[in-house]
Amino acid sequence: MQRLYDFIRRHPTGVDTFWAVILFGFSCLQITALADDPKQAGWPVQVLVALGMAVAVALRRRVPERMLLLVIVVGLIQLVVNVAPQVQDFAMLVAVYTVASAGQRWASRVALVGSLCAAPLAHVRWLQTGGANSPAEKVFFVVIMTVPFVLAWVLGDSMRTRKAYFAQLEERASRLEREREAQAKVAVAAERARIARELHDVVAHNVSVMVVQADGAAYVMDASPEQARTALETISTTGRQALAEMRRLLGVLRTGEHQEAGEYVPQPDVEQIEELVETVRKAGLTVDFKIEGTPRPLPSGVELTAYRIVQEALTNTRKHGGPDAGASVRLVYFDDGLGLLVEDDGRGAAHEMYEDGGADGRGHGLIGMRERIGMVGGTLDAGPRPGGGFRISALLPLKPAH
Repeated sequence: MQRLYDFIRRHPTGVDTFWAVILFGFSCLQITALADDPKQAGWPVQVLVALGMAVAVALRRRVPERMLLLVIVVGLIQLVVNVAPQVQDFAMLVAVYTVASAGQRWASRVALVGSLCAAPLAHVRWLQTGGANSPAEKVFFVVIMTVPFVLAWVLGDSMRTRKAYFAQLEERASRLEREREAQAKVAVAAERARIARELHDVVAHNVSVMVVQADGAAYVMDASPEQARTALETISTTGRQALAEMRRLLGVLRTGEHQEAGEYVPQPDVEQIEELVETVRKAGLTVDFKIEGTPRPLPSGVELTAYRIVQEALTNTRKHGGPDAGASVRLVYFDDGLGLLVEDDGRGAAHEMYEDGGADGRGHGLIGMRERIGMVGGTLDAGPRPGGGFRISALLPLKPAH
């Protein structure tokens, strides 16, 4: 049954042609039965009329407007040559329905007008001398004969409205699907950027500390074994910390963000900035750390951003500040935000590192800073100090950005 239904849907003209042949066959039988009626036109004319109506049925879905015009012309020929309504006139109802459901608007209006005129014209042509002599009976008969035509037009117009509604639903569903795909791509890009920032912060900071300590240990290994041992211990501690954070990131990638606070290492927060400063001090960088205002709990996104900014700033000082550079870190708690100020007295950074976004793979730390701060609605100012060195100033609001 499904195959038959699919075949019918794929070959609508063939199906219509089948019904057109059936209609023409019944019309020919009726013409044969009424061949002796002197009031009727000759049988060749009746056959031509029946054939015209059958053609209109066969091609109604391919060229509905033209077939409507054909039906109108054939109907007028019936009036002129006196071919009384017969079974072939069922094609008029079919044409009206088809044009109302799938034809152009002008054709649908013409079909409605023709539907209202068909019965009165037939009454005037063939039934005015019949038994229904009173005006009321004549009007009643015309109304009854008009109902099938109007009903065919109403059904067709309802089908047009239904098709338009379903087409609108399909278009809306398609649009929503495209929007979901676009949102998914944006989410994937944002997640990739977030993971890239996390990896950069973890790798750049910890590997930088390990490299500095390894160079120092190699330099003093013969002269001061105890100092070299301390440097190696710092390398070991830093490596474990890096591995822990890498496991956290991999855990997020495998199972989702909700697992982060359970099985994996929690994200760094503001309280761990002091531990970060101590680690950097052990690595050989002099850091002055102060907290101003009254510390209080902050949103997790703000705390992670603050930690990563300080981490990246101190990493940049070690990489670009020179061997004798010192740094200062200030955390200021305001009523509506958290202020960060990280300064150093080193050599600073090249212009393209903080202004043009980096070159040859460098400068991504500051790019990540700006992305992080933008996500929480904060502001960042990074550049050289008037007296030498480099300054990073950030303000992180406590309310989420809209």
